[in-house]
Amino acid sequence: MNRLFFEDFKLGHLGRFGSRRVSAEEIREFAAEFDPQPMHLDEAAASRSLLKGLAGSGWHLCSIIMRMMFDGFIGRTASLGSPGVNELRWLAPFRPGDDIVLDVEVTEARVSRSRPATGIVMFKTVASNASGQALCEMTSPIIVERRGEAVSGKVG
Repeated sequence: MNRLFFEDFKLGHLGRFGSRRVSAEEIREFAAEFDPQPMHLDEAAASRSLLKGLAGSGWHLCSIIMRMMFDGFIGRTASLGSPGVNELRWLAPFRPGDDIVLDVEVTEARVSRSRPATGIVMFKTVASNASGQALCEMTSPIIVERRGEAVSGKVG
């Protein structure tokens, strides 16, 4: 497996990752543990909610996105972590049976001013269902080792 360094992240579309099918059982299990609101747990209550039916928690979708990012590229990236999420928007509910895909774009890549042995890569991710409806958008940076610096041991 080739390791990805800062220099490997070019501006533009990085890739499409997934798909991942989400079941009603998975939605309920996540909700019971982390977001036990009725619209994530109970069909009848969900049908009376603004979501008009059982839907997954936005936090569940964020967890799915993170897993898809890890499996798609972060797991093989010389990542040193992330300072956080700059923007997160839930655009539409995800439903049991949805096949979720993730499109990732590199919107910025710059060498760190405070740690020049690293770079900061900004990603815009859009999670969509199989019909192409955008469910969530997230913009977040990660700190990535620079290739030459990692080899010379100068990181840190």
